[in-house]
Amino acid sequence: MNSASIDTGLLLLRVAAGLTMAAHGYQKFFSGGRIGGTGAWFDSIGMRPGRTHALLAAATEIAAGVLLALGLATPFAGAAFVALMLVAGYTVHRGNGFFSVRSGWEYNFILAVIGAAVATTGPGRYSLDHLFGWDTGLSGVAGALIGIVGGLAAGVGQLVVFFRPPVPARS
Repeated sequence: MNSASIDTGLLLLRVAAGLTMAAHGYQKFFSGGRIGGTGAWFDSIGMRPGRTHALLAAATEIAAGVLLALGLATPFAGAAFVALMLVAGYTVHRGNGFFSVRSGWEYNFILAVIGAAVATTGPGRYSLDHLFGWDTGLSGVAGALIGIVGGLAAGVGQLVVFFRPPVPARS
């Protein structure tokens, strides 16, 4: 396989995953219950203060998605993917098993792995990081540390500080 094929594959992966993540943030701002509804839902699942977390989640999803799609600050975008999907998987989907058909954490896992993988491999030649010469120093071990370790630390930190699940009512 030649490097142009790898770079093209990375471009397709980055753009598809990045735009998917950005769409989730856009949805929180502009669809359904918007930030108010998303904030109330966040409060109901124990991510408090809900409105603040709704704003931060939506903005981070858009920013991380656009950055990954562009291949700009790629390991940091990957870290955001890992953190966002860890929090979503844990707070919303963990009790439903793996498969997304049952609202499980499968989808969260795949997006987190994409973020971690692209942070590790680097964005490829068809990226802004490559254009600016940032891709060589921020891939491999450095990219993995930022994307995986940084993302896990950010996600776990957010859960430890902010997640207070509601106590089930006794029957």
